[in-house]
Amino acid sequence: MSVLAEILAAKRDEVRAMKASGWRLARGSRPPCSLRTPLDVARALRRPGELRLIAEVKFRSPSAGALSTVLDAPSRASAYAASGAAMVSVLCDRTFFDGGFDRLAAARARLDADGATTPLLAKEFVIDEAQIGAARANGADAVLLIARIVDAARLAELASAARAEGLEPFVEIADESELEAAMLARARVVGVNARDLDTLVMDGARAARVLALVPRECIAVHLSGLRSPDDVAAVAKGRADAALVGEILMREDDPRATLTSFVRAASR
Repeated sequence: MSVLAEILAAKRDEVRAMKASGWRLARGSRPPCSLRTPLDVARALRRPGELRLIAEVKFRSPSAGALSTVLDAPSRASAYAASGAAMVSVLCDRTFFDGGFDRLAAARARLDADGATTPLLAKEFVIDEAQIGAARANGADAVLLIARIVDAARLAELASAARAEGLEPFVEIADESELEAAMLARARVVGVNARDLDTLVMDGARAARVLALVPRECIAVHLSGLRSPDDVAAVAKGRADAALVGEILMREDDPRATLTSFVRAASR
């Protein structure tokens, strides 16, 4: 069984448990961050000149193993926003990434307390509307939808559910067929993952090829594999409006200097 298959098997169990515990009733209690109006993600990520950067909060991953936990999720999100991140991505999977919707909510509360207008992406393996509801209730502005894990019709349903919640569907793809599915789902934000989710192998050339095909009216985002300012500068020369930086920042107890150097490289 591939890592992705293991994650999805666990996710199906999680969704069943979420529904059994009465997630709809829990949402009905309207936690504070669910009352806010989500931020305009497209505006935050649309490239006016410099490449926009999305900084990620994840404490572990199948490919990287354990990462730094010196800063908790809200402190790291605050550091990212202060260092120039256009958006912060928070892993919501607990089993494989040591994330959680509680970490998302804590990050939202801290950014709001800081007065930051930095949108949050709920990064989850979404297979059900319950997860979208949880993302909205815990302060997300966008929710990741991975084309690889659902068929095209289901992707369109989930994208519609996200929009109904006021969230931006951030559709992750890897190849041309998945780009077609994203377009059928009317995605405005399309991320191309340089890492193959089944094998975890990186392929920057494939990502660049697919990014070049993303329609200009959409926001194109490079996902995975950026480890240096030179990597960021190279992506900035291409089609992408934005790029996600994760593992290299999460290996550092204090990511501010590294992220600042990446933000400078994004304007080269």
